[in-house]
Amino acid sequence: MTNETALQTDYLLIGSGAMGMAFCDVLLTETDANILIVDKHHQPGGHWNDAYPFVRLHQPSAFYGVNSKKLGNNTIDVTGWNKGLYELATNDEVCSYFDQVMCRQFLSSGRVQYFPSCEYQGNGTFTSLVSEEKYSVSFKKEVDSTYMKVVVPSKRSPPFALANDAHCAPPNELPSLSQKYDRFVIVGAGKTAMDAALFLLKNNVAAERIAWIMPRDSWILDRAQIQPTLESIGTALASQLMPGAESNSIDDLFARVSGAGGLLRIDDTVKPTMYRCATVTKAELEQLKRIKNIVRMGRVKAIDAREILMEDGSVPTDPNTLHIDCAGDGLAKRPAVPIFENKKITLQSVRTCQQVFSAALIGHVEASYQNDDEKNDLCKVVAHPNTDIDFLRNNLADSINRDRWAQEPELQRWLQNCRLDFTSHVLNSNPSIKILAFLSKFPFLPIPNRINAVQQKATQNIERLLGNLDS
Repeated sequence: MTNETALQTDYLLIGSGAMGMAFCDVLLTETDANILIVDKHHQPGGHWNDAYPFVRLHQPSAFYGVNSKKLGNNTIDVTGWNKGLYELATNDEVCSYFDQVMCRQFLSSGRVQYFPSCEYQGNGTFTSLVSEEKYSVSFKKEVDSTYMKVVVPSKRSPPFALANDAHCAPPNELPSLSQKYDRFVIVGAGKTAMDAALFLLKNNVAAERIAWIMPRDSWILDRAQIQPTLESIGTALASQLMPGAESNSIDDLFARVSGAGGLLRIDDTVKPTMYRCATVTKAELEQLKRIKNIVRMGRVKAIDAREILMEDGSVPTDPNTLHIDCAGDGLAKRPAVPIFENKKITLQSVRTCQQVFSAALIGHVEASYQNDDEKNDLCKVVAHPNTDIDFLRNNLADSINRDRWAQEPELQRWLQNCRLDFTSHVLNSNPSIKILAFLSKFPFLPIPNRINAVQQKATQNIERLLGNLDS
């Protein structure tokens, strides 16, 4: 009979993925608490352990990871389709980084216990996935870093029926295919699908040999506008905020923002209905536009050796075609729950598509404030976007949180020194020509006030547009 090992800690943290690591890092830095971490993976990094090997960060390494340790060297890529922009860590680099943080910072502190390859069963109990060991934990607070439920294609069955004679694989298998194929069919329209398409094109697969099943076209962000530079921030404000402030309808807003380069799309003749924070460079977008065989017949329902059946029709296929499963919802839009609730902390985003920053900020709020109501007021959940309208909703939600944080001088100081907040990287930079150009619309105000004036006008206009939609 196996005995149950009794353990004790202040915080029981479920999951050592990116959000769990970012939360733990701040709590370890800003408090004297003890933390016990349980994770089903054999090493920290969460879904990075399961991701396709050619994946890279979708945002610069400069503001990813944990607050206390830099990821990468803040170098500028000089080759490839990310040329001229800040480096993007590879899958291996991210996993190695989190492993170093765990071993050299967390465990060496003597205040962190780590139980990898273990499955949490609730109520402070967990079991080993490789032995018969069982554990029971006495804790003050439980922290759930798994609520966002990131799922990659390689760790689930295809979300469509698949006949035995059809060839289908997740993106993980692309670098090591056991046979050659005449054609490739990409199933899905999100960032994973874009990465799969770029992998094929980078490896000299002719665009004519690629078909792309795209249930929904997507609005895409320009990665050049998500850089830790003042020029990048100024360009983003000029191409997204100002057009949003001047728009008189939702359609007009998207037309103005896309016309200014604030949102990109693969096919300029199709109005996207999806927005999930996917980022590309202009060079990558140019490559994606080479794929002309785009199938818009809804989601795939079934694939066999001769036919791909979709919601609104079907197209032929054959045994010499590889279907690449990029379908499904890797980061689903989960119902918002209170982040702080008695003895439970549920990590969620408090800024659109900035999960590690959000987890770090939640850790700081936990360390610095006492009342759950005040903590939740500072940490209003910003749901992961899904539709085009979510671009507006999330901009509004981000604005509400930003305005609330501005009321807390201590929190503002923390943000200014938080490497996971991309704006912290540019505080000592000089204003660029681009930012001065759009700020010239408010010449009677100092620069910070002019930014705030544009933000306030854009927020008010988005509120009005969303109000018209709801009515």
